[in-house]
Amino acid sequence: MAHRRTDSARHLPSMPPSSPLPLPVIHDSSSRLSPSPSLSSLVDIIHPRKNRQRTTFLALFALIAVSVYIFLVAQPTLVTPIPLQHPNDDTATWRHVANSYVLKHRKAAGQAPNERPQVSLDTAQELAAITSFMAALPQNVIPSTVDPSLPIDPQLVLDFDTRSPRATAEVDEVVSDVWTRNPVVLFSKLHSPVSREIKQLIYDMKLRPSSTVFEVDQRADADVLMPLLFRLTSSDTLPILLVGGNQ
Repeated sequence: MAHRRTDSARHLPSMPPSSPLPLPVIHDSSSRLSPSPSLSSLVDIIHPRKNRQRTTFLALFALIAVSVYIFLVAQPTLVTPIPLQHPNDDTATWRHVANSYVLKHRKAAGQAPNERPQVSLDTAQELAAITSFMAALPQNVIPSTVDPSLPIDPQLVLDFDTRSPRATAEVDEVVSDVWTRNPVVLFSKLHSPVSREIKQLIYDMKLRPSSTVFEVDQRADADVLMPLLFRLTSSDTLPILLVGGNQ
């Protein structure tokens, strides 16, 4: 007698006879409920635990409290008070004496410059010093503050210590040197016919060493130098010719 297959039996997959039947999968409800370790770590990162927040808050509060204590309470006590000097202190008298002694010697040291007077120049020495000063450099000019009617300050035209013990000897050396180097000196006026004639005569003489010519009216210090030369040479006009320091 033939058996008719039901629909469910008709659609069952055919299994090879040698294949073993698949085992049933058993799901443990306890493993499904507990999250994996990696999932727990992720949750902790996204949502920190309350006790961790509480610890951080307490540490921050303690740091603020310590800072306030240091700056507002403890800091004034860290500064060592400076003891005030009592007016009746026995050391005050000795300190006053010592300070007075130091001040006295400081004043004495400050009032100990060289008190030796400057060397004084006669008329011939003053003329030689001024000529040497002008011949040394073209830029050397007599200051406009100089009074030409009075003897010039030696410090303005001499390049050595005018208060030294050797000042007089050095002045004599300046006088000898300037007239040796400049035996013929002409204080000239540029547009003066007399000055041009004298310069031509000197040029024709072929002097060795050659003459030294100062165009006085062309100099920046002409207003001071001209009356100064008039006083020293007893002349009243230019040109002024000097030979060996003499007219």
